[in-house]
Amino acid sequence: MAGRINDEDVKAVRDAVPIDAVVSDYLQLRNAGGGNLKGLCPFHDEKSPSFQVSPSKGLFHCFGCQEGGDTIAFVMKIDHLTFSETVERLAAQAGITLRYEEGGYNPSNQRGERIRLVEAHKIAAQFYIDQLESPEAEIGRKFLAERGFDQAAAAHFGVGYSPAGWDHLTRFLRGKGFSDKELTLSGLSQEGRRGPIDRFRGRLMWPIRDISGEVVGFGARKLREDDNGPKYLNTPETPIYKKGQVLYGVDLAKKEIAKTSRAVVVEGYTDVMACHLAGVTTAIATCGTAFGGDHIKILRRLLMDNGSARVIFTFDGDAAGQKAALRAFEDDQKFAAETYIAIAPEGMDPCELRLAKGDEAVADLVEPRTPLFEFALRQIVGRYDLETPAGRAAALDEAGPVVARIKNSGAQHEVAVQLAGMLGILDTQFVVKRVAQLARWARDRGGRGPAPQQRPGQQQNQSYGPSAPAAPAGPALNLRSPAHRTERELLKLALQRPELVSPTFDAYGVDEFTAPPYAAVRRCVEEAGGADAGIAEPQAYLARVLDAAPDNSVRAMVTELAVEAILRKTVDEMYAGIQLVQVRLRAVDRRIREVQGSLTRLGGQGDPAQLTAVQNELWVLQQYAQALRERGADAL
Repeated sequence: MAGRINDEDVKAVRDAVPIDAVVSDYLQLRNAGGGNLKGLCPFHDEKSPSFQVSPSKGLFHCFGCQEGGDTIAFVMKIDHLTFSETVERLAAQAGITLRYEEGGYNPSNQRGERIRLVEAHKIAAQFYIDQLESPEAEIGRKFLAERGFDQAAAAHFGVGYSPAGWDHLTRFLRGKGFSDKELTLSGLSQEGRRGPIDRFRGRLMWPIRDISGEVVGFGARKLREDDNGPKYLNTPETPIYKKGQVLYGVDLAKKEIAKTSRAVVVEGYTDVMACHLAGVTTAIATCGTAFGGDHIKILRRLLMDNGSARVIFTFDGDAAGQKAALRAFEDDQKFAAETYIAIAPEGMDPCELRLAKGDEAVADLVEPRTPLFEFALRQIVGRYDLETPAGRAAALDEAGPVVARIKNSGAQHEVAVQLAGMLGILDTQFVVKRVAQLARWARDRGGRGPAPQQRPGQQQNQSYGPSAPAAPAGPALNLRSPAHRTERELLKLALQRPELVSPTFDAYGVDEFTAPPYAAVRRCVEEAGGADAGIAEPQAYLARVLDAAPDNSVRAMVTELAVEAILRKTVDEMYAGIQLVQVRLRAVDRRIREVQGSLTRLGGQGDPAQLTAVQNELWVLQQYAQALRERGADAL
């Protein structure tokens, strides 16, 4: 059984790996003010950024889906790793050697499945790179050279060669301590008659990396006529490789895509290489599958869906390329970016174009010119005889619903006008009205649709995650309530600026927070040692508060409050004092009303001693409330 990772080492990993550096491997982050960063959430589909990262606190929180936590929690969630696997991966990145309790450290049995499979792919990638220098790989080097790729280009993209024998890689990885089960599970080996054999043999190899840069699979190109396999053979679906969720070259292109708000989608590995070498460093490609919804999610998080974002698709000019373009248009409305299509002259792909006409021709090819919707409509319209009324009507019947899918009403109107021109229908308004009618019918068929998405900062009434248990009974969380708003602000100060509210805050009872979720967070702060514990080591303090959370709903509220901006630009002791006073004063006023109720119930017939005690308590509370109103924080 694997030993437990030493707590000090876990803390060292948290401190050593900046959360913004980790998160920015998966999505573009922009300034959100107050030292925070924002981006499109990778855990749910959204059109405006509600995902925030606080580098100073080492936390993230999404105000849309309520996911939140520290660096370790982010990597666990996005890459589906266990706690130990995540700490091991981050420790390796930071160069930290982990210590294990209850049995010591044994890499062969203490690393998680995903860590092992990724490590096997990393070793395999280097093995293939080394083999590209072998005499046998001359055919592979010739293939690259014929397409304009020298040794430096191959090295930049990690291109390698798989030997033609049955089990060269399998034996090599066995020697590195990998089991047959791991090799088969990884997709690097497959079952043969006498045990595992190499899946890839005698082929040129492209490593496929995920967005964080880890090798998770391979694309293999056939080189010899006696190879009876397909022209391209990819890694099968494995625990770490899902072909619909990876984009070849995204690890190299992601920074430039985020910087320029532009992405170029090509069809193959050599096309990506040709584009990058020609200076188009935003080029990426799918891996043996059509461009689909999961690919769009990856790109949207990098493009940030701003108004100037551009996605340019390059497809071959043949029938298959046109079909691929129409398939891409099916998902066009999932982008906020403008989409374009680029088809090279004579049906050449970017790799062929670079060979024939040079780097400038490739760069010129991917300049946005033809909108994808225009290309798609022309493909539809081109199938009909527009010289006849019947042909024009039939073309409108097929193209109209396509235009009706455009969600933006202004863009829909403009495209409908263009469609009228393509069809040669002089009554433009007839086409515009027909498209609008089709759009209304589509909406009506869809019913009322899903509930509106929450805006950043809005709260759900009872729970903070899809599987979270119901919150304790009590008044619903309502930010229009001055009491809830002040309690929220005070908790934000306790988590973000504990030095401004300590030690006064630590004397506040859980019952002074009327919203059950806020009361739960107050209890977590108490169990973590109070706000006073957060002054010396803020990140360790926040980690302890998170550890004290009894469930995911409370944990989500902690990260939300730790990341959300404080409502005032100038956050000082005076502002903190106002929040402390308001929360305490409301608690005192509530108690005054309770005591007044008790006094009314006792009337003049109760026990004199009890009556006197209640009257004394009421007097003390009233004096304290008056002092708070008159002297503010000095009365606390």
